[in-house]
Amino acid sequence: MPNDKLKNYLHLHVLVFIAGFTAILGQLISLQAIPLVWYRMIIALVLMYFYILIRRINIKVSPQYLLKFFIAGVIIALHWITFFHSIKVSTVSIALVMFSTGAFFASFIEPIIYKRKIIWYETIFGIMIIAGVAIIMKSEFHYLEGIIYGIVSAFLSSLFAVLNGKFLERYTATTISFYEFISGVIFITIFMFLFNRESFATVNSLIPMDILYLLILGSVCTAYAFIGAVYVMRYISPFTVVLTYNLEPIYGIILALIIFSEADKLSPNFFVGATLVFAVVMVNGILKNLKKRKKKISIPR
Repeated sequence: MPNDKLKNYLHLHVLVFIAGFTAILGQLISLQAIPLVWYRMIIALVLMYFYILIRRINIKVSPQYLLKFFIAGVIIALHWITFFHSIKVSTVSIALVMFSTGAFFASFIEPIIYKRKIIWYETIFGIMIIAGVAIIMKSEFHYLEGIIYGIVSAFLSSLFAVLNGKFLERYTATTISFYEFISGVIFITIFMFLFNRESFATVNSLIPMDILYLLILGSVCTAYAFIGAVYVMRYISPFTVVLTYNLEPIYGIILALIIFSEADKLSPNFFVGATLVFAVVMVNGILKNLKKRKKKISIPR
């Protein structure tokens, strides 16, 4: 049904918009990155647990994969911590553009995990992304800490995404994420207790608006966004979903320019570099889709 297909596409764009809004919440919440992510994962974990109970989803896994999920959970926790810290020490726009460099890292991580050759044009695109980041750094050097943390966050995000791709060959996304969130909460709790106890004091001094923003972040922007993405992928091709999610930084930057007036804080070079990075990411996705289609055509039935 064309109407149902349109609804799913609109739903997908709503999910991408929500993903972009996550960065806005990161700026609005007064907590530092570590306790912020701790709350986000706890809220999402509780909601996901009720979702599993209601849907009666089987979440039994082998001990071997349980360990792998826990390692991946630490990676995603570190990804979110570095991402939100990048926002705190720079701007939403800087963090989101650096997050887009994940496509560059994925082009090298995927061949290692899946044991395939590096595609030649991905190397060229990687150089172009580096050039885009260099253009940004040239005029936004005072945001160097935010740029570095943003790039680290992009690397961790790519690593996490590639690992999850392997896990999905055996388990459902719900099962994987449930154990990863448990791992993330345990990891951050231990880290705060051993090395950052002042974070516990910060947690106890939440202001009302922080509570509201955290509830939105953990429920709408994490639990619902995750469940919604899984639902949408039943009706829309994975490529379309991945390519559409490349719009996340663009939506986020537009919101940041409107809400925080970030255009006044950024130089023209930032927008030149950001445009180059976004263009490369989109073209890379389109080329991959064309390559997949050619493979399907060439396979005899």
